[in-house]
Amino acid sequence: MKESVKELNTAEKYVEFFRKNQPVISEGDPAYLLQLREKAIGLFEAEGFPPKKQENYRYTHLEPWFGKEFARYFRERKIAFDIDDLFSCDIPSLETRILMILNGFFYSNGQKGLTELDNGIIYGSLREATRRYPELVGQYLGKNAEMEHEPFVALNTAFAQDGIFLFVPGNQHLEHPIQIIHLLLSDTDQMVQHRNLFIAGKNSRADIIICDHTLSPHMFLTNSVTEIYAEENADVDIIRLQNEHNSSFQVTNTWINQERNARSRHSTITLHGGMVRNNLHVKLQGEGAHTEALGLFLIDKKQHVDNFTVIEHRQPHCTSHQQFKGVLDDDATGVFNGKIQVFQDAQKTEAYQSNNNILLTDTARMHTKPQLVIHADDVKCSHGATVGQLDEEALFYLRSRGISVEESRLLLMYAFANDVISRIKEPALKNRISHLVEKRLRGELSRCNCCRMQCQD
Repeated sequence: MKESVKELNTAEKYVEFFRKNQPVISEGDPAYLLQLREKAIGLFEAEGFPPKKQENYRYTHLEPWFGKEFARYFRERKIAFDIDDLFSCDIPSLETRILMILNGFFYSNGQKGLTELDNGIIYGSLREATRRYPELVGQYLGKNAEMEHEPFVALNTAFAQDGIFLFVPGNQHLEHPIQIIHLLLSDTDQMVQHRNLFIAGKNSRADIIICDHTLSPHMFLTNSVTEIYAEENADVDIIRLQNEHNSSFQVTNTWINQERNARSRHSTITLHGGMVRNNLHVKLQGEGAHTEALGLFLIDKKQHVDNFTVIEHRQPHCTSHQQFKGVLDDDATGVFNGKIQVFQDAQKTEAYQSNNNILLTDTARMHTKPQLVIHADDVKCSHGATVGQLDEEALFYLRSRGISVEESRLLLMYAFANDVISRIKEPALKNRISHLVEKRLRGELSRCNCCRMQCQD
């Protein structure tokens, strides 16, 4: 009699793959990271992927994407190419310190794995920082990004090998922004999981630009985690620009922890991508903290973008402002699920949340769910959402002034998007993103690089 063989589900396959490759995955890890990986895979094994009916993932069921066949590597692959020929930033007037992550690994290109400035600022490879500064990294890594009921954070924690580490000690300011370029380039379909850790000490300041790009036409699945710590009176500004092709599937998990009077601004501009899920979780842990969460996505064809945010007001006198906007064309689908959570002790909270969307066709779909969960009685909180089409009266007015139908539509869409773009403080970056958004609205595929590929989808 033949014994029946149980077929493993998707989550079980990842657990089995981890167990088989654990010696390679954990090679060189300090003791705390070994324990963190073991805890992560245990939580993931117990909970698995979110089911289709799970409310937070109701419109974005991710397990089928993670069930596809992707190559997964735990050592940097030596890919023969000239990075200067394939990629060069075309914001020439923007001075930044450029750091590259190629397929999940820090790409040195002759640089040091870790740069240490005279004022104590450290930046470079997270893998290298874990080995050279185990106590510093161990003090923060995995302390803010929750893994329980967060399967994608748990999965990343178990598997991630490298990413970017940034440490700005107290009373220090980054002279120039850090620009992190995540590149996907492969000769096969590939899954990538990288990890970023940014620490801004007391009274410090850091500006960070994150750019996500695909440079080859293969299918990619990215599951990334970024942990950001803003100590007392720190000021952190993060801009993420997503511009990947239609065969890319991206899940980002960003966790921001703010202490007393700390300030943060997180902006996500999504220009292109097959399927994008952005998870943003901000904890206002200290009195007087302030955060801004901004988002803009422009999608067409069958693209899908899902922005999920949670802002936790845990202490009194904290303020938050969320503004997300979307323009959807063709058969594109979008989701916004935003929550403001005010804890009982968080009196004098002021929180605002807005989600506005324009549908350019009858077949585009937008699902929006703004939420307020308030347990304090002395607060000022508001939220709102709109889903509609371009203003016909405004179109008529522009056309009556001799402007063509297409140009009138473009002007209205650009004015709609500019609410988010105008809040970018760096002039050169604002101008470049404004140019990219305009080209995207015209239906032209524009990339933030001098890539030789001319993708048509």
